[in-house]
Amino acid sequence: MDGFLLACAVSAAVVFVAELGDKSQLMALAFATRYRAWTVIVGITVATSVVHLLSVAVGHGLGAALPTGWISLIAAVMFLGFGAWTLRGDSLSDSEQAKAARVGGSALLAVTVAFFLAELGDKTMLATITLATQYGWAGVWVGSTIGMVAADALAIVVGRQLGKRLPERTIAIGAAVLFVVFGLGLAAEAVAELTQVPVWSAVAAVLDHHAAGWIALGIGLAAVLLGAWGRHLAQVPGRRPSAGAAAGWARGLFAVATVLGLAAPLLVGTDVLDPIALFDDPGLVVIGAGLALLGVSLLLAAQAQVVQAQIAAARSGDRVLATGGLRRWVRHPGLTGTVLAMSGTLVMVPTVLGVLAAVLLVVAVQVQVRAVREPALARLHGETYTDYAARTGRFLPRVTPVEHPGLPHREHMRVG
Repeated sequence: MDGFLLACAVSAAVVFVAELGDKSQLMALAFATRYRAWTVIVGITVATSVVHLLSVAVGHGLGAALPTGWISLIAAVMFLGFGAWTLRGDSLSDSEQAKAARVGGSALLAVTVAFFLAELGDKTMLATITLATQYGWAGVWVGSTIGMVAADALAIVVGRQLGKRLPERTIAIGAAVLFVVFGLGLAAEAVAELTQVPVWSAVAAVLDHHAAGWIALGIGLAAVLLGAWGRHLAQVPGRRPSAGAAAGWARGLFAVATVLGLAAPLLVGTDVLDPIALFDDPGLVVIGAGLALLGVSLLLAAQAQVVQAQIAAARSGDRVLATGGLRRWVRHPGLTGTVLAMSGTLVMVPTVLGVLAAVLLVVAVQVQVRAVREPALARLHGETYTDYAARTGRFLPRVTPVEHPGLPHREHMRVG
């Protein structure tokens, strides 16, 4: 009995720690935003019990690991399919509402299968196999299952809270992104195991500074086109007084920053200019690409919300201030995305030319916002814009309201 309790306690602690931040815990969070908590917990428990029973059997009886390469590849395809399914979304007609009870069974099967595939070949499975070679199989099985369910229960609590505070479409997109990330990660693991070539070695061989330059140029061109479209959409309708020298300076700085920002990756890609050697690393290329794509996505989402606001204004016949979506927290999310995209390309291909372009872009954004755009919006919308500016940040979400230079003065009380 003492051996069983020791094996149970050690296994629960090891698996709980190993599971924190693991893809299975993140997947539990994604599932918890769409299904009932008990469904996710039961699915996790069933899948974990089966996988860990298999693990202790391997560790205790065979002492050898499973060939997980093909299993991981199949799981990757499944997760990519889950991502597409989640993004597409489901809806029930009135006649189907009466059959909603049957969805629980389908959800339970989906959760169980997803977690079963995720855990095959995962580090928690390998940890369980290792523990089973040193402790009794029964204690390891029970303890590892408890540790796994306890860790994922934390994610479920977080997921349920997010489900009460975030729009359903936002949750669906987030869950789909998580599933795609899981699928790509499993695919990378499967290819590495099947080819016996480490994934990072293959990535490092491909992502030299030439490839990084061309990729950064493509992302930069996308950001420039979206930014130009956004500046066109952001023009305040109606007759406006001339903004004077400030608008000219902003346009000039934007133009110079754009030319330099595109020239830097182009020169690196064509081997005319070498990146700064200290920061020329494949890992930074991957990080920079992620930042740049995040910036482009933010820019695209901001432009789409401007179009929606303009359609609403055309239908109502009134001038409507866009304050929904991303603009609920940030007044100029498109410009935030532009700077983030430029920063990402700079990380991908670090050059002195790129640093100069980034500095000029930041200055241009500040001049455009503080001296041109915000005064124009304040004149157009009056106190509506002043109140909106008091509760949101220019480029990042604001914690507390503050006064805004250049806007009509108005006293505000701090609430909460």
